[in-house]
Amino acid sequence: MGQHDRYSRQQRVAGIGAAGQQRLRQATVLVVGCGALGTHALDALARAGVGRILVVDRDVVEWSNLQRQVLFREADAAAGLPKAIAAAQRLAEVNGDVEVLPFVAQCSAEFLSTLPATPDVVIDGVDNFATRYLVNDWCRARRLPWIYAGAIGAEAVAMAFPIDGPCLRCVWPEPPPAGDVGSCETHGILAPAIAVVAAFQVAEAMKAIVGAPATRGALTVDVWRGRYAIVDLLGAAAADCPCCSRDEHPALRQAGAGGATSLCGRDAVQVEPAQPRAFDLGAHAERLAGIVGELALTPHLLRFAADGARFSVFRDGRALIFGVGDLLRARALYDRWVGA
Repeated sequence: MGQHDRYSRQQRVAGIGAAGQQRLRQATVLVVGCGALGTHALDALARAGVGRILVVDRDVVEWSNLQRQVLFREADAAAGLPKAIAAAQRLAEVNGDVEVLPFVAQCSAEFLSTLPATPDVVIDGVDNFATRYLVNDWCRARRLPWIYAGAIGAEAVAMAFPIDGPCLRCVWPEPPPAGDVGSCETHGILAPAIAVVAAFQVAEAMKAIVGAPATRGALTVDVWRGRYAIVDLLGAAAADCPCCSRDEHPALRQAGAGGATSLCGRDAVQVEPAQPRAFDLGAHAERLAGIVGELALTPHLLRFAADGARFSVFRDGRALIFGVGDLLRARALYDRWVGA
């Protein structure tokens, strides 16, 4: 047994074979979000031999992530390492033949327009519906398949959106109100629920790559009560869907910079600069020396504490501010300690 036997068990599966394995090797997959869903999916994609994986995430590793975000270690949380960077480092140890390109960034329409390669399929690992609708519209505009998933408590749901079927807007024309969805903070989350739907996502991505038909319907699970089903939510494209019926993509027209956004299940806010910019972390660290606490400069970000909050500032000027829930206060703290 040797390196050439690495995928031998996978190739024996009906529908893959040597030809399917070669398609996986030549494929590019974009994973949007590197939390619980994203880390499960990334690990499985790398082990399956997908040739190139693009991963984008805006966040850093924290101790509360370790219960369910399988690529991270205690050292990553202690260092506050960006999730995309930590994931890429771990995946390099899992499969050195896979090219992993990490992006520490907010997934925006501008970011998607600058990707170095067009993916064959997109996997949703995010924690908010605004980004999911952006992914949906971007994939529709480029006729790319993508696979949705979400989980809370012991329950989770996932579904594939192939290019020849309806899209997310056909199923849910508008995002559900934030208060109706809940969060990990209010309802908690069980890692087994994540694992089930992430496995579905990766299987659907592999099927899309090798040319097998997608599962038509939504996988719904409740791992605590032992309920598993495929629910038929996907009929024909909705007659009033802007993406499918009018070839319009509303999320691609919405501005994404200069705002403040609460992070799901966290006492934290992300603040973006009004204009994208290159931020000199070293120079800013020198300015803050002696006037803030816990100052630490890393190759990826600047960390410090001030005014009862903890800051992680990235090279694009974006900041995560921890210990703050109010968006206006977060914006004021950003202007005070990072710059207007």
